[in-house]
Order: sequence, then structure tokens, then C-alpha cells
Amino acid sequence: MLHIYNTLSRAKEPFKPATAGQVGMYVCGMTVYDYCHLGHARMLVAFDVVQRWLRASGYRVNYVRNITDIDDKIIRRAVETHRRIGEVTEFYIDAMHADERALGVQTPDNEPRATEYVGEMLDIIGRLQEKGLAYQADDGDVNYAVRGFEGYGKLSGKTLDDLRAGERVAVGSAKRDPLDFVLWKSAKAEEPEDTKWQSPYGMGRPGWHIECSAMSRSLLGLPLDIHGGGPDLKFPHHENEIAQTEGAFGGHLANVWMHCGPLMVDADKMSKSLGNFRTIRQTVADAADLSDTEASYQANPREAEMLRFFIVRNHYRSPQNYTPDNLLDAQNALDRLYQALQNVAPDQLGIDWNEPQAQAFKAAMDDDFNSSGAVAALFELASEANRTRGARSAGQLKALAELLGLLQQDPVEYFQRPTRYSASALRLSSLSVSVSISKEMPDPASIPLGADDIEALIAERTAAKQARDFTKADSIRGQLRAAGIELDDKPGGVTQWRRA
Repeated sequence: MLHIYNTLSRAKEPFKPATAGQVGMYVCGMTVYDYCHLGHARMLVAFDVVQRWLRASGYRVNYVRNITDIDDKIIRRAVETHRRIGEVTEFYIDAMHADERALGVQTPDNEPRATEYVGEMLDIIGRLQEKGLAYQADDGDVNYAVRGFEGYGKLSGKTLDDLRAGERVAVGSAKRDPLDFVLWKSAKAEEPEDTKWQSPYGMGRPGWHIECSAMSRSLLGLPLDIHGGGPDLKFPHHENEIAQTEGAFGGHLANVWMHCGPLMVDADKMSKSLGNFRTIRQTVADAADLSDTEASYQANPREAEMLRFFIVRNHYRSPQNYTPDNLLDAQNALDRLYQALQNVAPDQLGIDWNEPQAQAFKAAMDDDFNSSGAVAALFELASEANRTRGARSAGQLKALAELLGLLQQDPVEYFQRPTRYSASALRLSSLSVSVSISKEMPDPASIPLGADDIEALIAERTAAKQARDFTKADSIRGQLRAAGIELDDKPGGVTQWRRA
């Protein structure tokens, strides 16, 4: 039986959806004013794995992941770039979708945009005002009265006394209490017209927190089976969602709260100010195809799957440290799995859940989506396939890996693609393996040998072997190895090559 760690109860619990066989899952998505970074990759992949396993377990899943398309940061970006709000958001939504395709993240069942649910937000605000939990301040903003909601802090574990310590009402603030948060922002004269909506409180726009209360209830009803998001959303965003939804409708917002762990960079939080900020596209795009003016890009499939594997092989709740050494290790580990599939052609019989490694895989995933344990089962199958040359083991490996979104490329094509995340690529580009993440990883173009050059050298080596000139044949193998190319001689005189 599936057990999930519930942030609210701080314990693993048996998963029991409100309606047997169905799961409504809401995950807080992106605010679309910039390119997605590696922290976003962690969230996107983690909950993609969750919904994949729920479906594989037989549940009918309605996966909702919202888009915040109205926000102060979006407005600033529009003003700075002299574009309309819609132009900014459409560009970065397209860019986000390009990142999802690169990482093998499946499209949610619903992807609502905040601007489509303003009416529902105003309805909730009206209900809160009727119950004395919302008030319009002198500056026109409508705020939530935090002290009026008895359960505030139950998700994050923060008490009102903790939050009150050191808080002061800012000069000029119209809030009754520094802990109150905005539900509706009164329009400012200098703001673009396409950021303003008519409301009972005058022209304005919704605050950030209210949008998720409106979209989740509208699309999934209450309570949600699962509510998820990144680690930074637990407080105040999710705490405020609870206050809004439960304050307006009673009951409880979600049965299970899930939060993925933080992604660190060289043991520090990723931040532009620290110079360690990196986007998904910077990490996996073919360098020649990367443009700041184009939303779409061509990903390097080998590198993109490496990044997904890097995320999946860690438990979703654990902190994860992004360093060059860790990426090199992830690429090397993924290569070992693909090597097993190249060595032994997998059968197409699907998953045999009675097989020991499949049972270990399932037990791990049923234990709070422990993808780390599931990946360990994949390596056991790879070892067995290599040892026994068994097509069944290779078939199990590929079929189980598909549930994690892994190992679906053709192994020969996979290995013939260059990767920046290998010791040979770094050596060829004259960079240290411990290069700082703030520096660019090597460009694939720095790898000198193209496929045609490699095939020509292999043909020359084959001719040398046929002429029994083994010294020359060994010299060519050494030349290729120095360029990061490994050769596999197969029966029948066939030589396959791969970039190591």
C-alpha cells in the first residue's frame, strides 16, 4: 500500500483518496516572468514522478499545476521590456514548456492560469469579508485578518507569537496587523491597464496566495487529495492558502501536503547574488541553439536525461546539492544503465511484478515515492543483464525505468551524442572537473571529433586489423580514446562506438 509523508501531520500515512481509485493533485507551478531554473527542475521532475507512479498504481489522476500570470515581478518585466503583460507571460510559458519537453515532464491534466479565475477569487474574498476574515484598508487593498483564523501556522509549525516577534507595521501601511496579507491589490495609476480588473473594491488585481485557493477548489473540489509544491512555499504561501480556503468554506483544504526538498548549489542556496544561478536551458541545451530571444530550444537528449536522472536518484524530500562533480557522477551512472541495454537487447514483455527487483522497485515507490530505492533496483537489473546476458532482465530494466521517465532512448544513439558532463569532455576543454558552477561547462563543440571523423577512423582501424597491422589498430583505438571515444567490438566484425 502507498504511504506518503504528510507535511501537515509530519508523518508517513497510508494514502486514502477521498474517492476510491481517483486522485486530485494540485501543485503550485511557475510565476512566468523568467526562465525556469534548476530549483524548478527539481519540482517539475519530482511531481512528474509522483503522478506517473499514481497512474501506474491504477489511480485515475487529475493532475493540476497552475501558472501565475499576474504578479509584481511580471509587471516589472513588462515595464522594463516595453511589452504587454500577455506577451511576457506567453513567452515564458512557451519557454517553460520547452524545459518540460527536454526533461521528459509530462503535461498536467489541467494547467490553469491565474487571470482566468479572477471571478472565483473575488467570490472567496467576499465570503471571507462576510465572516470577518477580510477587510478593505484605507489604501484600497483587501487584506486577510490572520488573527481571526484559529488554525494559522499548523502547516509550517509557526505560532502567531513566533511570527509576531520583531514584526512592525511599516510606515504608511494600512494593515491592521503586520501579519495580515493582501488578498486584493488596489490599482496604482502608474501600472499598465492590462493589470487591472474591476471588482467590488475598485480596480485592482489579486494577491498571489488567493489564486491557488480559487483554482484548486474550482478544478478539483475540496478537500484535495494531494497538494504539493517547492520547499519555499510551505510558508507563507501554503499557510495562507489554508487560511483562505478553510476560512471561507470550512473543512480542510488538502488531505496530504507534499513538499520536495531544496536544491543547493555548491552547498549554498541558489541565488543570482551569489553568482550560482543556473537555468534548465543553460544546463541541457545544445550551445549552438541557445538564444535569449527564443522561447524554444534544442536540448541535448543525453544531457537532459542526465539532469532528470540526477534529480530522480535522490528522494524527493531530501536536500540535493548541484555541483559539477555530482553531474559527472550522474552522467556516468546513467551511462552504465544504458550500457546494459546496449550490451543486451531487451525483450518487450513488459513488467513482471513477481520478479524480485520489480517487487523491490514497487516497495520503494510505495514508501513515499522513494525513487532512490527504485533506481537501486534498476542497477541490480543492469548487473544481472550484464552477467547473464538475459533479455528478460534488460526488458525489466527498461520497462521499470519508463515509470521514472528514464532509459527510453536508443542506446546507440544515446552514446553517440556528446555530453559536457564527462571527464573526457572536461579534459578536452582544458577545464578542471571541479570547475565552479558559476562558470560555463564545456561547449559540446569543443569535442573535436564528429561522427563522420569517428566512422572514418573506425574504418581505418578495421582495415588495419584485416591487414594484421595491430600496432596501427591499437594506435587508432588510443587516438579515439584520447578524444573520449570508446570502441566496442561486436561479433561479426562490427564495431560500435560511444562517447564516454
